[in-house]
Amino acid sequence: MASDTDLSATLAKVAKGDKAALRSIYVRQSARMFGIAVAILRDRVAAGDALQEAFVRIWEQARQFDPARGAAETWIAATIRHVALDIARQRGREFPPDARQQDNFIIDADALDGLLANDSGKQLRLALLRLDADSRRGVILSYVNGLSYGELAAELDLPIAKMPAWLHRAMLALRASVP
Repeated sequence: MASDTDLSATLAKVAKGDKAALRSIYVRQSARMFGIAVAILRDRVAAGDALQEAFVRIWEQARQFDPARGAAETWIAATIRHVALDIARQRGREFPPDARQQDNFIIDADALDGLLANDSGKQLRLALLRLDADSRRGVILSYVNGLSYGELAAELDLPIAKMPAWLHRAMLALRASVP
């Protein structure tokens, strides 16, 4: 995908200390990243803190990005996810209090507009909608809300021993449903 190739090249510039490249990534990815942080933290102020910390990490760790291991957009999303989960754990919460009622990915409206403006965001949303409800819920609770296998097993009423394989199958189905 051309846009990810461009994003990878921009990350390579960030790794060399190019501040304009970091600003470019911020312009292109901050709304999506903020939405991920809001979905995890359910707090716009904390999500703003997470976004700032994520960009500090991107600046400091851009050399660690390897395009052979995955897409630049995925690496950036993982960065904000890890920062937001760290903040949630520091606040004493593993997942938002309303995660049990969540069946769809809830995201800040402004961030959703930014995400949907991106072809990858549209493809991800459509791919999630193609999954059965339990798989969609499991993927979101695990990868967005950070539930452990034990918490996920309790949420889905499945044996914990089956969770790694179950989640792996859900992710394979998600990847297969991307056009």
